[in-house]
Amino acid sequence: MTISIIIPSLNEEARIGATLAALSHCGAEIIVVDGGSNDHTVEIARRFGFARVVEFNLASRGQQMNEGARESRCDTLLFLHADSALPAGGLEAINEALSNGRTIGGCFQIRFPANAPLSLRAVAWGINLRTRLFRTATGDQAIFVRRSIFEELGGYERIPLMEDIALFNRMKRRGDVAVLKDRVEISPRRWLKYGVWRTVLLMYALRVGYLLGVPPATLKQFFIDVR
Repeated sequence: MTISIIIPSLNEEARIGATLAALSHCGAEIIVVDGGSNDHTVEIARRFGFARVVEFNLASRGQQMNEGARESRCDTLLFLHADSALPAGGLEAINEALSNGRTIGGCFQIRFPANAPLSLRAVAWGINLRTRLFRTATGDQAIFVRRSIFEELGGYERIPLMEDIALFNRMKRRGDVAVLKDRVEISPRRWLKYGVWRTVLLMYALRVGYLLGVPPATLKQFFIDVR
């Protein structure tokens, strides 16, 4: 195994089973780091014998992923949200990207399930365009990085929000990052629950606030966490 897939979870009983089932034959090291779920997430995850489950009672996703990285044994770290699905051949695409010694990591583009509203196709198109143009990524795009670089950068910052953007920005300053053409399928639940365009506006407002220097702890108060 050359890739560790680290999955942070919190009250994901409705999703974690399907996510792990899809990874059952991928050949990677699978680590689920639970942040203190009070549902059946941990119980379900433990049914998959190929996955290692670590209980880490802090809901901060960044700290969960740091803990998973410490538990991992592989040279490449892939951070996958519990409600996301890798594309077929996704791990091979990562290995191909990292065969270039100058590439230190990268991300996937995204898509929504086929039965999602048409408006979410426009959302996905916009996210993917932004990713290609500006080489920026959020956590649901399955960020991957060489373990040595992750450790050199100090892992995810101990902040309650925007830890994924902060890490990817530091990666870009450290070396080349790849934006893969393959697409991770992400859950539309946040957009469906709170409204597509309302959610889009909120997410961009949070990004602008972060770029303007608003503390992540302040931004967290307005974040829609559907976990």
